[in-house]
Amino acid sequence: MLEIRDLHVEIGEKEVLHDVNLTIGNGETHVLMGPNGSGKSTLLMTLMGFANYNVTKGTITYNGEDITQLPIHERAQRGIGIMFQRPPTISGLKLGKLLAATYGDRPDEIAEMARNLNMDRFLDRDINKGFSGGEIKRSEVLQLTAQSPKFVMLDEPESGVDLENISLIGHAIGKLLEKDVHIVNRKKSGLVITHTGYILDYLDADKGHVMCDGEIKCHGNPREILKEIKARGYRECLECRSM
Repeated sequence: MLEIRDLHVEIGEKEVLHDVNLTIGNGETHVLMGPNGSGKSTLLMTLMGFANYNVTKGTITYNGEDITQLPIHERAQRGIGIMFQRPPTISGLKLGKLLAATYGDRPDEIAEMARNLNMDRFLDRDINKGFSGGEIKRSEVLQLTAQSPKFVMLDEPESGVDLENISLIGHAIGKLLEKDVHIVNRKKSGLVITHTGYILDYLDADKGHVMCDGEIKCHGNPREILKEIKARGYRECLECRSM
């Protein structure tokens, strides 16, 4: 579904990503780990097509199409969706109105989706205005559920979330990524950034990667990689694992 080849990205005049290569197959969910400032969020924002992230070299291919220079709205129309680490507050726009614009005017179905994430009482509120950390994350998952993208990108879905909400969000993400369907029949793929690894308790990821200094240095079983990171730290992990 997604193929990244020799990707180099600048923000301003500073190169942040260098020689990034990654392939995510149909129905696969990959996990990306790495220290703060290593370029993980930059990669997701680049894949979504934000203008401040300038691709200077390399290609991004999605479902066989080169989307390297496509604007955000065309990528979204093709089925790419993102959960932000720190989404903005949108004053004057009700969450329910946004969901209706995305999903269609089907109030009963929207209400059911919202109830599944304990967000039904937020439909008449401005998006993220006065929301707690867990409420913001649930709102983001609800918006993605309504959008139903084919390729789902999640930037630290467990960040700032208590244990009860992690369970709720984790199960909702698993459903969004069709984890209850055999991989050969899944139509959705995902890329998830995690620091703590808590999301792996609820999400069966297929492959893991470690990014450091703007490059993907390591690939393997996500739980094994996480275990080594917890025991040794990122530098030790990168030194003892080969590409």
